Amino acid sequence: MQHNAFGISTIPTGSDAMGTWSRRDLIKGGLLAAGATLVPEPTRAMLANAAGLASAVHDDAPPATSAGAAESARERLLLDFDWRFHLGNADDPAQDFGFAQGNDGPFAKTGYLFAPGRADFDAGAWRTVDLPHDWAAELPFVNDPDLTSHGFKPLGRKYPDTSIGWYRKTFTLPAGDEGRCLWLEFDGVYRNCIVSLNGVYLTNAVSGYAPFRADITDMARYGGENVLVVRVDATENEGWFYEGAGIYRHVWLVKTAPVHVPQWGTYVTADVRGREARVSLHTTIANDSDAAAACRVVSRIVDAAGTTRATVTSPTVTVPAWSDTTVDQTATIRDAELWSIETPHLYRVLTAIESAGRVVDDGETRFGVRTMHWDAERGFFLNGRRVELKGTCNHQDHAGVGSALPDRLQYYRVAKLKEMGSNAYRTSHNPPTPELLDACDALGMLVLDETRMFASSAEGLSQLERLIRRDRNHPSVFCWSIGNEEPLQGTPEGARMATSMKRLARRLDPSRPITEAMNGSWGEGLSAVVDVQGFNYGDAARIDAYHTKFPKQWSMGTEVGSTVSTRGIYANDPERGYVEAYDTQFPPWAATAENWWSTYDARAFLAGGFVWTGFDYRGEPTPYAWPCVNSHFGILDTCGFPKDNFYYYRAWWGDQPVLHLFPHWNWTGREGEPIRVWVHSNLERVELFLNGRSLGAQTVTRNQHLEWNVPYAPGTLEARGFSKGTQVLTTKRETTGAPARLELVPDRAAIDADGEDVAVVEVRVVDAQGRVVPDAGPTVEFAISGMGRLIGLGNGDPSDHDPDKGTLRRAFNGRCAAIVQASKSPGDLHVSASARGLGPATLAIACRPVTPRPAL
Repeated sequence: MQHNAFGISTIPTGSDAMGTWSRRDLIKGGLLAAGATLVPEPTRAMLANAAGLASAVHDDAPPATSAGAAESARERLLLDFDWRFHLGNADDPAQDFGFAQGNDGPFAKTGYLFAPGRADFDAGAWRTVDLPHDWAAELPFVNDPDLTSHGFKPLGRKYPDTSIGWYRKTFTLPAGDEGRCLWLEFDGVYRNCIVSLNGVYLTNAVSGYAPFRADITDMARYGGENVLVVRVDATENEGWFYEGAGIYRHVWLVKTAPVHVPQWGTYVTADVRGREARVSLHTTIANDSDAAAACRVVSRIVDAAGTTRATVTSPTVTVPAWSDTTVDQTATIRDAELWSIETPHLYRVLTAIESAGRVVDDGETRFGVRTMHWDAERGFFLNGRRVELKGTCNHQDHAGVGSALPDRLQYYRVAKLKEMGSNAYRTSHNPPTPELLDACDALGMLVLDETRMFASSAEGLSQLERLIRRDRNHPSVFCWSIGNEEPLQGTPEGARMATSMKRLARRLDPSRPITEAMNGSWGEGLSAVVDVQGFNYGDAARIDAYHTKFPKQWSMGTEVGSTVSTRGIYANDPERGYVEAYDTQFPPWAATAENWWSTYDARAFLAGGFVWTGFDYRGEPTPYAWPCVNSHFGILDTCGFPKDNFYYYRAWWGDQPVLHLFPHWNWTGREGEPIRVWVHSNLERVELFLNGRSLGAQTVTRNQHLEWNVPYAPGTLEARGFSKGTQVLTTKRETTGAPARLELVPDRAAIDADGEDVAVVEVRVVDAQGRVVPDAGPTVEFAISGMGRLIGLGNGDPSDHDPDKGTLRRAFNGRCAAIVQASKSPGDLHVSASARGLGPATLAIACRPVTPRPAL
């Protein structure tokens, strides 16, 4: 089946989906007459809550500049700065700012929902935080078996004093905003939050991952101060892994004219025909006013260089009062540049809504042009070329910051995976932050986009709809996943639920297939519903048997591998919670990297697979429990430092020569004992030397490693790699001296002075000759001055209990990392690191002047 870039035929209109009941929805449904007084906001909010989905809005790109009256242009303001935060209490109302205390409940009278929502509330004892913010990352580790899967952070019913968080922000709106439409957009809050503005209940969002929206047009105070309060309840979990707690994604304030494009209201599809791309543009226009509005849509497509490639203007359409309509347009891009993994070309649609001779709304939508199709015998094709999915599954936390990643860290992580040769990313097991998809679009990484709730209930379909509407313009997204290892996956009811979810997905986006990550019941239940059979684990015999029985079914490994290892460790150590880094250790359901990849690489009908996982993550400390607080599954550790298996994948997934030799060669006290020496290489032959003496050469077998047993002697272990009889690479492991000093290595020498951008600073413990000491672990103290701050520390040690938010961090096997963030003032950000008995290191990172994103 041939798929075009983003869509095939059926195009949803703005009002046919479940959504927040806006004023125009009530009028269309006969619940409110046009021109009548608006339904009181609590009623609207409760109706919105029942529907379960925030109403459609414009795309999340910054608005394009257009002509027209300034007071009617769209504004999208970041609300991330200068919040106040305080912990509440899940059991004691007196410690929870009186919430739900007394005879009159919080919902008894509108305007008095929360005490912190009052204008005269004293928040002097609340501390200042910026978003994204994860308060779980600030909590200590607690040795409680009930917390194992979630990284031993004290969240849940047993920990009421650390499981509720309150956020409060005040802001002033100009008097001139009255008459505009205003709403808040929350990209993600973990979890079960209640939102109020000026004491008025806005909405309740139960999912910690699905984005949501709250209209504030009516209860906003124009020309005065507004109080926004969010109560976040993290006592319950959605997953079985570290999930964080708090407003850990961005919050936005959007202001538009009454005639505007609603959230996610621009949908772009493209059909590639030779060197041309026929682009279909579907723009929903909402009219939140008492009179019908005549307007037209002007759409201009520009390329990465800003060159206009096409412009189309629609006929004038009339949008009834309190209603919406969708305008369909077609444009042609000649000599279209296709989005691909290697060349991720992106275009932008600049949309302007013109009414009464002026632009009343504008914005931009990024998209890409590419083709996709699947073949039951040959797998997945992108732009007519077979692409073997070399993917990783990933959770969303990172060392030092928990789940509250600054945008730049998304690019840092995706770039690390690309460096390994990976070309695909599964958002396990939830909708990702939008900035992750932006990074994948920009860097060329395919995405298997997964919803959190497998359900055809109103809430389950709402979460799926929000995911698809938000993400369907991203060229990186190639498939939707409706669930993971669901207990109902093999049952008739599971099949019926999947059918309803598929029906919704098809209506919203006919261009992409759906899958479910199934760890059993293959061929049963929802296997007959999904477009792509997702295999979670399973050996070659089971996979072959399935393909024999269902030869026309598309298939891929939605979760494979699960090899466990600890960076720089070469012997299992249960007491300390470490696993050897050779490709040998895996749980009973799993496989080594060599085993699973050899199986998949030999079967063209398998489109490829997604390794569990790209990065280590908090929680699920398999195969151990305490003192481990994070997993060992990652190919990279929680900081992004590569483990040795990184180079196995780089050898067999990448297109460059690779020669990686391990372990290190510091084995004092083990002289004469045999040391297992491995090499990952994609060359033809490798010869090993110790102190200049050859230990023999071995021929490389595809997808396999090489191995020697070498009696230890201090000195130099060297591998030489040959191709076509010529030595092309050499690598060494040397016995180092004692730690002598520290080195600081930033991932970038300059960052933006926008209050958001970050640099990741690697700390290396080196000897007098500048070689990393592979078993060094001094405690490093950091000091920051100048135009920035320290926001997190990490070292990749799965058993380290030091806080992420201090100034001290122990190096683990020669390395640790600091994440520093720029202020909004240009200049140098100075980082210094010191450790007892070692030479200190200093670093200056330039914070270059930029115009920050509009913020309030």
